Amino acid sequence: MGRKIIDNPNLCSLVHAMNIIGGKWKPIIIYLLANGSLRFGKLLLFTPTISKKVLTDQLRELEEDGIIIRQKFAEIPPRVEYSLSEKGEALLPILKSLSDWTFEAYKEIEFEQCRIVSL
Repeated sequence: MGRKIIDNPNLCSLVHAMNIIGGKWKPIIIYLLANGSLRFGKLLLFTPTISKKVLTDQLRELEEDGIIIRQKFAEIPPRVEYSLSEKGEALLPILKSLSDWTFEAYKEIEFEQCRIVSL
């Protein structure tokens, strides 16, 4: 199954952004990588309801879009780590703002403060 893309005939920047980071898991993956690189297994551990296939697909798409960097180490057993690129790090203040908005707009819910790296 391929990536779900919103048709964007007028080249709207918001639609393009949602095609890159929209969906259930991509903002969470970006958030998890905010504090540094992680291996696939750790990402899977921190997102227990995601399947290995979906995580793999989401990581590939984020890498294709230049949001994350996949680094392969020539070791046995092979090791791969994922980290944010400059584009990915530039998203952190936006995700922080979205988290802050949710805190303010839904005061009836007792959220825990998200721990996105200090900006």
